[in-house]
Amino acid sequence: MQVKETKRNAATSAKPLSRIQEANRKAILNAAIEVFAASGFRGATIDEIATRCGMSKPNLLYYFKSKRQIYQQVLEQTLGEWLAPFEDIDPDGDPIEELRRYITVKLKMSEDNPNASKLFANEVLHGAPVIGEFLETRLKNLVNEKAKVIRHWVGEGKLAPIDPYHLIFMIWATTQHYADFDVQIRAVLGTQAGRPGFYEQAGQAILSIILYGIRPR
Repeated sequence: MQVKETKRNAATSAKPLSRIQEANRKAILNAAIEVFAASGFRGATIDEIATRCGMSKPNLLYYFKSKRQIYQQVLEQTLGEWLAPFEDIDPDGDPIEELRRYITVKLKMSEDNPNASKLFANEVLHGAPVIGEFLETRLKNLVNEKAKVIRHWVGEGKLAPIDPYHLIFMIWATTQHYADFDVQIRAVLGTQAGRPGFYEQAGQAILSIILYGIRPR
């Protein structure tokens, strides 16, 4: 009898959210990205997140029980979005085109959602207390898998002899730089950094430098 009751409670708690509940949950996470990116985990508050998304604190706590739970969900969402195009790199595709597509998508993510990149950078700079296990397991396994693909391309003469891990790190560092160090870029380039087409220009430069360097010769 107790087992049946437990199963029933679990099923009830796992029921899908309504459209309004999904919209509220999304609004909370979007607001949280901005707050955490600006203030970090320690500096951010539930009250600030609630104010940012136009919701009362009790209403917000209906969806998430703690600041840490919101923070973890935002990080997991960010990592899921970032890893999707990395996972999509096709071992049977043309290496230059596959990497061109990945770099372009990654840079577009920095342009569209710079706060997500800043949030992730802050987490890593503080020792990755929330996502450390994720980095050492799922991310590490995926990087090993893609490094093997790049190494295979090198072995077939489709890419110049390069270390696949450092290539991946370089792509991450370069594409995320435009979000994480936006203030520095604007300080150096001034209004040029904010003009239409800036990211397209940056993307062409990045693609030219990286892809030219890894072409077989």
